Amino acid sequence: MAGEPPFAGETIAIVGVGLIGGSLGLALKGLDIGRRVVGVSRQETLDEAFALDVIDAGYRYEDLESGIRDAALVFLCTPIVRILDLLPEVLAAARQDAVVTDVGSTKHAIVSSATAHRRDGVHFVGGHPMAGSEQRGVSAADPFLFQNAIYILTPSPETPDFAVEGLACLVSAFGARPMRMTPQEHDRAAAAVSHLPQMMATSLVSMIGRMTEDEGLPIRMAAGGFRDLTRIASSPYEMWRDICHTNATPIREMIDLYIESLSAIRSAVDRDRLEQAFDFANRIRGQIPKDSKGFLHPLHEILLLAEDRPGVIADVARTLAGENININDIEVLSVREGEGGTIRMGFDSRPCAELAVDVLGKAGYSVRMR
Repeated sequence: MAGEPPFAGETIAIVGVGLIGGSLGLALKGLDIGRRVVGVSRQETLDEAFALDVIDAGYRYEDLESGIRDAALVFLCTPIVRILDLLPEVLAAARQDAVVTDVGSTKHAIVSSATAHRRDGVHFVGGHPMAGSEQRGVSAADPFLFQNAIYILTPSPETPDFAVEGLACLVSAFGARPMRMTPQEHDRAAAAVSHLPQMMATSLVSMIGRMTEDEGLPIRMAAGGFRDLTRIASSPYEMWRDICHTNATPIREMIDLYIESLSAIRSAVDRDRLEQAFDFANRIRGQIPKDSKGFLHPLHEILLLAEDRPGVIADVARTLAGENININDIEVLSVREGEGGTIRMGFDSRPCAELAVDVLGKAGYSVRMR
């Protein structure tokens, strides 16, 4: 049927039905894409996925070949090292004309393995949806997880355009923004904007921890900006082990570049030329979209002061809904229990944000553009 998304009438297989795999299943079923959504995972995960209506059929890892043999599209959604283990088997078992993709957060090692094990008529497209959650497992699956998220596609030179374009069209149907780049470009960029910050946060918190133990540094002073800057230091190593093992060279390159940059800051710390570094950083920081999932354009934000009482957020939402104003993003920035707090809201256009300020102001709220 004209206008149907790719794979709409095909079997789609998801290998690894956790947070990402489960969210893919819910997104596919919610959009009525796929004649049948098949999951391949551990039995207890499959049981939970069935209960949540994430999949239509399930196979254990031992039966992977049976699970994917009819699929026109196969998503590999396991951790990176497990993707590397399963990829040769998946490529060998996939049907002729199938598209195979993955969701691993590093790409060079995976795409290289896919190239080494490539099979005529089976098309591999590396993928990385830049979306996630602090929660894990299929119970945390969300059909809207990919909404407004950047979804990286890293095909090899041998991958035909129709396979890449079909997958790009599908992820667009999820509400994601497909972006095409080489595996090397992806891994270097990820090392700079994701992996290096994790190393920075981990090393900084470790340094402060050692100072606290050795010198009695009052850790209670580490609030506000320090807590925000180092939030990701709470990430468990098991989440990062595969990333570090498969992207070590770009990560080391970015650490070296940061050491050079930090050394330049060190030499300028009591000199007026430090102002140039601050100005440049402020200008670049202002160009970064304010929402973490990569909205197609920056949101226009307002700040609202609200008392701490049950139903205040619901009342704000109802007030805006009454004027047909959609909130694209919302966050409680700060709160003093029993008194009130600040709520940040984002809208997709400045006129919409200005209208929200007007409507909420007339409703008695203290509100302003950010």
